[in-house]
Amino acid sequence: MIVLTTDALDPVPITASVRRDSNGAVVTFLGATRRTSEGKTVLYLEYEAYEPMARKKLEEVRLEVMAEFRLQDIAIAHRFGRLEIEDLSLVVVVASPHRKEAFQACARIVDRIKESVPIWKKEVFSDGQVWVGCQTHNHSISNLSGAHASHGDKRGAANLGVR
Repeated sequence: MIVLTTDALDPVPITASVRRDSNGAVVTFLGATRRTSEGKTVLYLEYEAYEPMARKKLEEVRLEVMAEFRLQDIAIAHRFGRLEIEDLSLVVVVASPHRKEAFQACARIVDRIKESVPIWKKEVFSDGQVWVGCQTHNHSISNLSGAHASHGDKRGAANLGVR
């Protein structure tokens, strides 16, 4: 099961979708929006996705991990759009006959999603915002042009209408 949606994620039906009498372990990972990041208060998050490619890559990750760990039952749900504090952005559920493989497979899926799926996260603070994984492009109002200037790249600031 792959879900990519702007709607709130409910882990209960996602977890139920992979439960079988052959599985002795079910591991559910919940990625939640936290209040702070690197000492700053987060107001909300915005996730953007290139939907057709994101769905394709999520399915590739699911199939890759199913083959690697010889599992049958994996569900992945990712939310995009604006998320408030404590909202769930990611639900990964892995069911397996044994717990070790379920835990390892779940961790591998989360890592692979962050590495390869075209879904981007922006943290919004009271004094600015930053695209996570793109820290050289810190877009706070007070230092936008300075951040790009320090890297010798003013194109990013110009593209945002800040000169």
